[in-house]
Amino acid sequence: MVKKAIVTAMAVISLFTLMGCNNRAEVDTLSPAQAAELKPMPQSWRGVLPCADCEGIETSLFLEKDGTWVMNERYLGAREEPSSFASYGTWARTADKLVLTDSKGEKSYYRAKGDALEMLDLVKVIRLNRSSTIRWNRRNPIYP
Repeated sequence: MVKKAIVTAMAVISLFTLMGCNNRAEVDTLSPAQAAELKPMPQSWRGVLPCADCEGIETSLFLEKDGTWVMNERYLGAREEPSSFASYGTWARTADKLVLTDSKGEKSYYRAKGDALEMLDLVKVIRLNRSSTIRWNRRNPIYP
């Protein structure tokens, strides 16, 4: 009888010990203002990103409600052809960032700020402005 009580007590202690060792990652939640900035609806942004060997990269980003994105980039003043490129992938949002994962698995990070989208770079923040007039058509993508 005593042996059964000791085994039961050990089992209960082991169970509580295992529950206490569970490392749960904290989940960031969106504030109402952040959630409003990245609504689950088609959205688009346009801007000129800096370029090391050209005048700039005219960039259009289209977020679709289904979690996909398309980015069109045109290198301004580029000497080589082609100077326009399109990329695509999936997007997800965290508490403070928009994460774009392209078709090759590479990630880029952005932050919604008002009507602009800021590209998070190791050195500086680059802004793309929201465009309410641009819409992307899956069958006929817009190439600048």
